[in-house]
Amino acid sequence: MSDLPAPLADPHLVFDPVEGRRDIVVLGSTGSIGTQAIDLVLRNPDRFRVTALSAAGGRVDLLAEQARRLRVSTVAVAREDAVPALREALAARYGTQDGTEPLPEILAGPDAAAQLAASDCHTVLNGITGSIGLAPTLAALEAGRTLALANKESLIVGGPLVKALARPGQIIPVDSEHAALFQALAAGTRAQVRKLVVTASGGPFRGRTKAELAHVTPQDALAHPTWAMGPVITVNSATLVNKGLEVIEAHLLYDIPFDRIEVVVHPQSYVHSMVEFTDGSTLAQATPPDMSGPIAIGIGWPERIPDAAPAFDWSKASSWEFFPLDTEAFPSVGLARHVGALGGTAPAVFNAANEECVDAFLAGRLPFNGIMETVTEVVTEHGTPGTGTSLTVADVLDAEAWARARARELAGLAALAGPKTTQETAEARA
Repeated sequence: MSDLPAPLADPHLVFDPVEGRRDIVVLGSTGSIGTQAIDLVLRNPDRFRVTALSAAGGRVDLLAEQARRLRVSTVAVAREDAVPALREALAARYGTQDGTEPLPEILAGPDAAAQLAASDCHTVLNGITGSIGLAPTLAALEAGRTLALANKESLIVGGPLVKALARPGQIIPVDSEHAALFQALAAGTRAQVRKLVVTASGGPFRGRTKAELAHVTPQDALAHPTWAMGPVITVNSATLVNKGLEVIEAHLLYDIPFDRIEVVVHPQSYVHSMVEFTDGSTLAQATPPDMSGPIAIGIGWPERIPDAAPAFDWSKASSWEFFPLDTEAFPSVGLARHVGALGGTAPAVFNAANEECVDAFLAGRLPFNGIMETVTEVVTEHGTPGTGTSLTVADVLDAEAWARARARELAGLAALAGPKTTQETAEARA
């Protein structure tokens, strides 16, 4: 038997198994994860039924079309001002020759997604982006739902809160790296695991030195070589902050100590992560870069959904490379290990400060290397308050608010100290 605690994500445990079709609530339905999940559901109507959808409210036409195709009972938007447009879009799509089909119930406001997460279903897929996904994560766990977790931020910022609520096996990870670890861990017992190996593509700046990164542009950072993602996640891949967050996430999900979680650079993004066992064997989970497979694992486990994602053509030659992480050029992983070990509100501060710094970088107010320099300063100033078992949601929100304000202040000072004219900017980049 392992001397480690029971993990939140355990492939050997099937939380609340059901036979037949599963009822699913999709949070963040108009985003990348949500749209791919809905496509998977529509291709497998005998396995899944979506009962409710939530979105931020910026794409009401898409949300209404999803609701119509899935015939959901409830839709939710975080923005209350989006309700009139949503109601109009639903009415336009639900009209029939025989009259008007009953429209789904509409929920609105910042708590709407959490209400859906606690509704009657088997699985909640949390595909919301950002730490606003914490409340729905906690609501789903408290209601006893299986949680297919794509919202890594809720686990990062609310780790102790999530661990206090989640029962072993209740969380199925949807991140490609953690879905890979989840599957590879099924091959052995916890006591047989030597270490987890999390792979990183290296982003668009793989191989560059810290000095060479000083004057890269937002356009450079957004040119990811293998994945198509939103701007914040893409910049996080360029700084490797996303990999630092995944190290914290792996520690929380699988209860593996930080010194047994390694990061390696794998440019092809074919191997999504690996588990090394005590007998020297390493099991790797590999597919072409595509999120359909991890989503299928998240909502279907322990069943595998036929043809959920593309497979390799093994008749074609290919090369798979692995490189050590350059910790000087990309210090984010080391800083993430530090805040993960601190615990409490430190990971929330790290995540919130980074989000603000990424916004400043994309707006041209902060240089690329300034992202991690500023985040490091915010983390250092924060120290270690909020640790212990008394952590609350209010503690997390307060820490995030402070971190965002301080990061904006420091980014503003950096902007004032930076190049002021087009000529100076050109000289700095030369």
